[in-house]
Amino acid sequence: METSVLVFAASDKGGTGRSVTSCNVVYRRALAGAEVCYLDFDFGSPTAGSIFQIVDAARGVREGGGLHSYLMEQDPHAAVEEPLRIDVWNRSARASLRHRPPGSGQLMLFPGDQDGGEFRPDKEALRRCVRLLLALDEEFDMCLIDLSAGRSYATQLVLEATADAALRGVVARWLVFHRWTRQHIPAAAGLVYGKDGILDVGERAGHDRERLAASIRFVRTAVVDPDSAELRGLRPAQVAWLRDCDQDLRRLAARHRVGRLALLGSVPLDPVLQWREQLLSDNDVVARDIANLSTVAAFDELARNLVDDEVWATT
Repeated sequence: METSVLVFAASDKGGTGRSVTSCNVVYRRALAGAEVCYLDFDFGSPTAGSIFQIVDAARGVREGGGLHSYLMEQDPHAAVEEPLRIDVWNRSARASLRHRPPGSGQLMLFPGDQDGGEFRPDKEALRRCVRLLLALDEEFDMCLIDLSAGRSYATQLVLEATADAALRGVVARWLVFHRWTRQHIPAAAGLVYGKDGILDVGERAGHDRERLAASIRFVRTAVVDPDSAELRGLRPAQVAWLRDCDQDLRRLAARHRVGRLALLGSVPLDPVLQWREQLLSDNDVVARDIANLSTVAAFDELARNLVDDEVWATT
């Protein structure tokens, strides 16, 4: 069974692939016919526009009207009543995105402001955030909110917003991204379970701790599969070493409560994403042969699992 959801994308470190994976997930949902939007709450670096290849919003919008302007406006006479929205199908510079494919849903980007920066949310910002999330949840099947890395003000803001009585009936789910390394695994666990992590801040904001914990899953990125076809050129000793490393990481993840039972999906290491943060189209796999089918399949699986109530009830 599928349901309308707010999805919050978080990571303790930068460079986890959080934003590029999130953009690809909403893209795959839109291709499947869902109405989706992407909110760039990475206030210190609002660069989702570059992944969607929106030229005049690659680093956020210059003239105001983005999410910073909407959330931070203090002058009631000059208030930004609705944040700017960009139709990716119409505005992308990429040919394969320039026209909405038959059967696809909306794909809207809500950019940040180019010079916005991080900010401490106040009561007015909280009120506006609640109003925005409530309205978008009514309009879209899935709203993905990409948050700044670490214990950020953006994370604090959305935790307080989703604890508000107006949003209690809305389904909210969290994805915590981490690379498949010894450094990133404990960092991701700390962001959720550690002091002043998501669970601590959420509980102080009014969330039930156990219910909030049940809404959080982890996503591994840049995962190297020792048995993948792409590694067939390695020597046997190298493959054996990679398998040992992978087993060590699995044990580490289990100790930190980031293991299989808390996992929503894994994204394999892909040559295109190593060189350029972009959307992967079917054309990149089939016609151009530059991206791996396994990567696109991973994005598809994440997109489906995010809105599947049965997956969240059993994972």
